[in-house]
Amino acid sequence: MASNTATLGSLPSGVGICTTFPDLLYFPELLFGVLVWILVACTYVMPQNPQGWVMFVSVFCFVLTFIWMCVFACGGHHNKSSWAAADFIYHFIATVFYLSASVALAIVTLGVRTNPKFQVYQLDISAVVFSYVTTLLYFIHTILSAFRWKSF
Repeated sequence: MASNTATLGSLPSGVGICTTFPDLLYFPELLFGVLVWILVACTYVMPQNPQGWVMFVSVFCFVLTFIWMCVFACGGHHNKSSWAAADFIYHFIATVFYLSASVALAIVTLGVRTNPKFQVYQLDISAVVFSYVTTLLYFIHTILSAFRWKSF
C-alpha cells in the first residue's frame, strides 16, 4: 500500500526558534517592547488614559510573547496545526493592540510638544518610534505566521 501523506509545515522547538525567520522575531519584539515600556514609564504625560493603554499593551505583549516563546522553545506545541493558527491569532491581536497604542501615544505626544521640558518630549518621541517599530515587527510576524499556518 502506497503512502499518501503530504509534507506538512512544522513548528520549531528548542534552538530552532533562533534559526527560523518568523520565530526569530521574538527577540526584537521583546527588546523593542521593553524599550516602549521603559520610555513610557519614564515620562509623565497628561492625560494618563492613553499612556495607561500603552503601558498595558507593552507589558501584556511582553509577558505573553515571552511565555509564547518559552512554549515554542520547550516544544509544548507538539507540532500541531492548531498551534500554528493560535500563533497567527496571537500575533494579529498583538499587532492590533500595538497599532492602537502607537496611534494613541503619537496623539498624546503631539499634544505635549510645547512642553517646557524638551527631554520629556524627546522621550515621548522615542517611545512613539519604538512603538511603531514594535508594531511593524508584530505585523511581519503575523504575516509569516499566516503563511506557516496555511502550509500545514
